[in-house]
Amino acid sequence: MNLVADMGATTDEEAWKGVRAKYVAQEPLLNLNNAAVSPPPIAVEQAMIDAYRFISRNPDFNMWSKLDTALPAIKRNLAELIDCKPEEIALNRNSSEGLSTAIFGIALTQGDEVLISPWDYPSVRAGWFQRQQREGIKVVNCAFDLMDSDDDVVDAYVEAMTPHTRVLQLTHMYHWNGRVLPVKRLCAIARERNIITIIDGAQTFAQMPVSFRELDCDFFVTSLHKWLGAPVGNGMLVVNQRQIDRTFPLLAPFDQPPVDIDKFDHWNLGTYNSAIQTGIVPAIQLHTEIGTRRMHARLRDLTRYWIGLARDIKGFRLHTNIDSDSLGAISLFSIDNRDMQQLERDLRERHQVHVKYRKIAQFEGLRVSPHIYTLKNDLDTFVTGLCAVLE
Repeated sequence: MNLVADMGATTDEEAWKGVRAKYVAQEPLLNLNNAAVSPPPIAVEQAMIDAYRFISRNPDFNMWSKLDTALPAIKRNLAELIDCKPEEIALNRNSSEGLSTAIFGIALTQGDEVLISPWDYPSVRAGWFQRQQREGIKVVNCAFDLMDSDDDVVDAYVEAMTPHTRVLQLTHMYHWNGRVLPVKRLCAIARERNIITIIDGAQTFAQMPVSFRELDCDFFVTSLHKWLGAPVGNGMLVVNQRQIDRTFPLLAPFDQPPVDIDKFDHWNLGTYNSAIQTGIVPAIQLHTEIGTRRMHARLRDLTRYWIGLARDIKGFRLHTNIDSDSLGAISLFSIDNRDMQQLERDLRERHQVHVKYRKIAQFEGLRVSPHIYTLKNDLDTFVTGLCAVLE
């Protein structure tokens, strides 16, 4: 089946059933927590299994001398998706590992300031505070609300910058509620002030169009097991060429450290499972066939669809701006005067619907994140179950 030819409009439900058929059935739970990890397409799963069996026949030779020869081509394909040079891509296990490479690899001295936000991923914040404790750098929290306008967010970051600010840590899309930051504007401001920029793109790459060149950041980090649909254990670190030589690798290379992107690659772990990377190729193929813009439009449509069904529920409160063009698959809602953790359990145990309880500061609720294999009748099931447990 030619997906591009058969799908037509992004809202054509019959056409999206063809995409659904390319994924393993999600059972026994209806999976609406894809922001954590999504299932790989069947072709991806099979490629990884076949590669693992291939490794077993002659592990040492088949891993290093056979499977790993495909890595340059994989980087070229990923470079086309993210709009960078293949020589700027390092492969690793996930966003946390890539972010740690940047956090611990950037050279800083006592008194240098790093600007973060209270909403950044917890392990990202912990990494910077570890450097503050060990090295005497200063970590500064930028204060703004997740529901603030883009202009207010930009103003908050600019106000928090000082002549001592050396690094700007940014989250492209917050996993809490799907809020997308105006990172391109913030990177331009940082560049004018000679501030290094790190973008946590765990939730945006392959969910919506992203161009490393247009962002012009220094580091972009993502996981490939979320919206691209590669096997669990795949991540990508993109390092602007201007930063490669001056950044320390997270793990010391076996050979004399090279002066290129290889010093950040996953093989510095020692022995690792090469079969996992094999699944990246068919994941890219399916994603390319569908198209990033079509995928983003579908995810935005699914989010608005279920919210349209649920918004008249008594006490329903939405903590995501669904009128934004950057809206994607992630949204957060709560029900007034209800125990949201119990509601999460009730949905899972009584209706086999899996969503994710999230709480940070004043925001508490259930995060809903469909994927392109999700159909609207799945969301009908979710909202029907939600209404039932609220009775």
